[in-house]
Amino acid sequence: MSARERELIGVDDRVSVGRAIPLGIQHMMSMFGSTVLVPVLTGLDPNVAIMCSGIGTICYLLVTGNKIPSYLGSSFAFISPILAVGATRGLAAAMSGVIVAGLVFLAVAGIIKLVGTGWLDRLLPPVLVASVMVVIGVGLSATAAEMAFTTTAADGTVAFSGVGAVVAAVTLLAAVVFSSMGGIIGTVPVLLAIIVGYVISLALGLVDFAPVAEAAWVGLPHVSMPVFDPGAIALVAPVAVVVVIEHIGHLLAVGEIVGKDYRPMLPRSLAGDGISTCISGFLGGPPTTTYAENIGVMSVTRVYSTQIFWYAAAFALVVGGFCPKLAALIQSIPSPVMGGVSLLLFGLIASNGLRMLVSNRVDFDVNRNLMIASVVIILGVGMETSGISIPIGDYTLPGMATSTLVGILLNLILPQAPADASAENSATGEGKD
Repeated sequence: MSARERELIGVDDRVSVGRAIPLGIQHMMSMFGSTVLVPVLTGLDPNVAIMCSGIGTICYLLVTGNKIPSYLGSSFAFISPILAVGATRGLAAAMSGVIVAGLVFLAVAGIIKLVGTGWLDRLLPPVLVASVMVVIGVGLSATAAEMAFTTTAADGTVAFSGVGAVVAAVTLLAAVVFSSMGGIIGTVPVLLAIIVGYVISLALGLVDFAPVAEAAWVGLPHVSMPVFDPGAIALVAPVAVVVVIEHIGHLLAVGEIVGKDYRPMLPRSLAGDGISTCISGFLGGPPTTTYAENIGVMSVTRVYSTQIFWYAAAFALVVGGFCPKLAALIQSIPSPVMGGVSLLLFGLIASNGLRMLVSNRVDFDVNRNLMIASVVIILGVGMETSGISIPIGDYTLPGMATSTLVGILLNLILPQAPADASAENSATGEGKD
């Protein structure tokens, strides 16, 4: 059975426990590296972050009525403000900002619930949504390439790693081969590719087992309580507005991949993310957000069942909350291995954006479509891959959010072709006597 003919497991479908376990582990492994990196950079406890990702995902699934397949991991958007507050007021104070950021999510969800989501169709036409999907995927390409091909020397310099490149290439090739196969192998290509890459890394001496040997089999993470600080809240909480834009982009990407319209469920989705972020702040973890890595896994496996995300969340809860040795074992996976699979996962997100352009028959002979797509993609990808963010006071606006806002403005101000306007009026029932 080819990948094209491979069984599609829908959002509401269920699989046996024997199949659900490896599928859940695959999702947990895909989010693990990025979820751990945020606390490592900010000084928070990585195990708490893993545990909170599991708790947060469970909350998200409950709030969304088990209808949206998404995994919530650590948000990168909050790294700078958490570092700033942590250096001056302490990480406990920063957690108060995280909690209020979650409340901002809930407030936005409430507002959208009141005003409805009809405005999304006007602000985010298919050409813009598809372009943002390309930005999400290609914008992460630099991160994947750095993990796959570079290494950091003892003096802090970053250089090309030939050995790492070989490991990444083998891992990527394994993922591509496994994804083209039928049966259960075709549904867990990422997990199998990571195993292949890990074995190769072991043979090449790239795995450090010292942290694994030192970690306990059973233990609790270092949960810490927040200290409410108005200054910290003012610095951290407003970043949630930027993450809302990213959240909408991810939600629309998930909808496009699984073939469902999740726009009406945006309030619930934002509320789930908000509750997850609040809980994480109370436990001493980073803010959470939906993860592109797991969107990529769904794209390559064609397994969309929310049941699998329950398993992934449960595994993360156990690994982060009660078994430090397993957490250390997963963290021992070398970066080139995760870089290899990420090259495929992020590329698939971008490819789904291109597919959306085709399936919606976006006409690039229409100048406004050409302008919107060109500006959004180049601006977003350029900023994301070069690490450029626009400073706004104490905050920064990353590439994806910037390009989305610019695309919305272009969509509103560029004149619409008469044929497009007629089609839109016909679709909405306007223009009739």
